[in-house]
Amino acid sequence: MVFHLAQLVNDNLEAPLRVANVRIEGAHNTRKPFLGWLVRPWLSAHSSSLPLPSSSENPFAKSNTSSLDPFPHHPTLKSVLHTARGIGSVLQDTDIFKSVDARIEASRDPQAAPGDVDIVFKTREKGKFYLKTATEFGHNDGNASATGRIRNALGGGETVEANVSFGTKTRRAYHALFAVPLSPDLRTRGELSLYGLERDLSSYASASEGLRGIRAAIRSDQGALGVHEVAYDAVLRHIGSLTSSASISMRESAGQTFKSALSHSWTLDTRDAGARIAAARGMLAKFSHELAGVGPLGGDASFYKAEGETQASRVLFPGLSASVSARAGILHHFTGKSHFSDRFQLGGPLSVRSFRANSLGPRDGPDSLGGDLYWATGLSLISDLPYKPHWPLKLHAFVNAGRLDAMDRTKSLADNVSACVRAPSVSAGVGLLYRFDPVRVEVNFGVPLVASKSDGLRKGVQVGIGIDFL
Repeated sequence: MVFHLAQLVNDNLEAPLRVANVRIEGAHNTRKPFLGWLVRPWLSAHSSSLPLPSSSENPFAKSNTSSLDPFPHHPTLKSVLHTARGIGSVLQDTDIFKSVDARIEASRDPQAAPGDVDIVFKTREKGKFYLKTATEFGHNDGNASATGRIRNALGGGETVEANVSFGTKTRRAYHALFAVPLSPDLRTRGELSLYGLERDLSSYASASEGLRGIRAAIRSDQGALGVHEVAYDAVLRHIGSLTSSASISMRESAGQTFKSALSHSWTLDTRDAGARIAAARGMLAKFSHELAGVGPLGGDASFYKAEGETQASRVLFPGLSASVSARAGILHHFTGKSHFSDRFQLGGPLSVRSFRANSLGPRDGPDSLGGDLYWATGLSLISDLPYKPHWPLKLHAFVNAGRLDAMDRTKSLADNVSACVRAPSVSAGVGLLYRFDPVRVEVNFGVPLVASKSDGLRKGVQVGIGIDFL
């Protein structure tokens, strides 16, 4: 029966058919204007060359006539099936519906012309409310969290989400988000969020940092061209809770600052699912830049900051793959000196391994002060365990190099970059890697091969838990 049905469809793909209306059943909590907004581009594409008038005033109906066209091109069964598939895919992408089933039937419109059909979608909506509690580990920080979400909050695909967490390094954090689709293909979304956190920096900076901010962003997924995001952030930062051993530099950094900044980021990720945790195949490219405190933006922080990252993974032999990655960033402050909260930090199991977390770069006594210019690169070889290729546990070998510096304003940018590149810190080691989607866990034995006097070394075993590794 399936074979004969497929043959019947294939034999009639060029038969003239026209979509008169689209009906969506079961969408009780979703506004009809929103559904019409999603459907209308597909109907317009279907009917763009149709010479027949619309047969209904239904808001989902199409209308595009051209009686002067001497060679009209009639829509066919093929275009009807393509339209049904496209609309069904968009409905699934809204994350509103648990199931979406389509059928094509003769049009119910009393004024329908021969060959007019309706596409009917039978849907079941997902639950509106969601609540989850979890214990999580990431970026060497363990925490307990609770997340609540309202799906399709106002009937137009909106999402309202709130999260609160308590952890070891990030002591307290909260985040509230309101997101809404801005384009019918759902590739562009607008987000408005409130957030705050308090984190313990005493392991490398003898202080704690508190953040309270608001963020407005527009994110657009351009498929093969990557994901773009434009955002505005207004953030109140506070450096406090200094320890008794805090350096003069950290004591000077203590206090409250306000940052008002515009930012743009671009991400292109072609890695397969496995490569996002351990090397396999594909590439990653990221670039972000931020402008703060210039002109009407105001605020205490005034700088331009840019950062880039790339990673490429390849299978060398069955069971053996390689990953090459690189990162670099620059911070140029316009007035005075840069604030501690804006500087880059480098070093640790997630970046340059065999060094203590955030221990590279300028230092004052026990405190790592961060820097304005950095680069880091790494080569990793990842192999299956002998006779156990299906295990998530892998063998790992690495070589890392990088450096973090403060900008010397008496020298040119070229001289600063040259000095930073010429004297890297280098490490190498071997270990085990465990793929625990979406988190990666590493246990490595490594040694620093080259180090600066101010670097914090970590010889021997080092454990890393996180998502983004060098």
